[in-house]
Amino acid sequence: MKVITGDRFEAFADEKALLFPEYRKNRDELLDFVDSLTGDETVVTASLELIDLIAWKFKRGEENVLVYSDTGKSLTLKEVYELRKYLDFDVRGGFGGERAETSVLFVEGKTDAKFFKAVFKKLFEFRESREAPYSLRFIERVFERDNFDLLRREEGYYLAIIPSEGNSGVIRNLGNFLRAMDVFGFTVEKIGVAIDVDEDREAAMASIKGRLSGFRHEKTPLGYRVGKTEVVPLIIGLPFEDEAVEWKKPTVEDLMLHLIEREGLLERIRPGLEALNGSLGRKLKPKEVMYLALSAYGHWGNLEGFYELFVMRSRFRNLKAVLREAGLMEGLRYLAFAER
Repeated sequence: MKVITGDRFEAFADEKALLFPEYRKNRDELLDFVDSLTGDETVVTASLELIDLIAWKFKRGEENVLVYSDTGKSLTLKEVYELRKYLDFDVRGGFGGERAETSVLFVEGKTDAKFFKAVFKKLFEFRESREAPYSLRFIERVFERDNFDLLRREEGYYLAIIPSEGNSGVIRNLGNFLRAMDVFGFTVEKIGVAIDVDEDREAAMASIKGRLSGFRHEKTPLGYRVGKTEVVPLIIGLPFEDEAVEWKKPTVEDLMLHLIEREGLLERIRPGLEALNGSLGRKLKPKEVMYLALSAYGHWGNLEGFYELFVMRSRFRNLKAVLREAGLMEGLRYLAFAER
């Protein structure tokens, strides 16, 4: 199966190509059309809905591809399916305009996103951005507004923080995003990759290097360079020891535990921790401690809001100390500033 999109489709469509007139087609008609495809066809279309249906049906096999005619490069339909499903990426392309400097940070989940969003706002003077310059409209077209955070420094440097459904999701999105940049002809200066240590730091780094093995890359002081983009690993691992807390593996919650301890909130909720330990007959999991801290702090929203609020209200020295101890400060600072 071959799907052709972009403005120069005539050069890639043979005489047997199906130029699909997507206008005024309802979903039933699209489903009937896709059901009729055998996999040997070439379909020319600008319909995202049709591309979604075809990618879902033909996401297996390296021979099933989407060709972006403006560059002549292609993605497998599996990559198209994942870009659409996990990043809501507009695979019709058309990204362009005057270039602006930006970084992208992939994180595991929405609580991680709010933690790092607050860090960049607190420490590096970023502000939330409602509008992106023309050269960054691909971010607005690529990602749903409620699924990522777009931040901006006063000098016009942008940072998009994007949750990715776990460690494997971060690695998957890294690879797909690098492929998309190559195919659709756009560039970001830096990509941060924030993942948990899990088993050990070497294994976490190996997962990143394994994904980069499919690209020509070189080592840099803080990460790897792929083309004009630098990939910066941010390995999260800061064990938390406390007699009332059952710690198993490093996550962003551990950074929060260290921060609430330094801010004095942990001692305020100590009687509650010990009472729950006795009542449950076991130590509390980090997330349970977070919910108790949330209530004691007087925040009646969700954990995402609590993470962002608590980081923003914490003392600079305490936040910096936790990030330095976790080995994250240098990488975060590098992501926060454009190279001049």
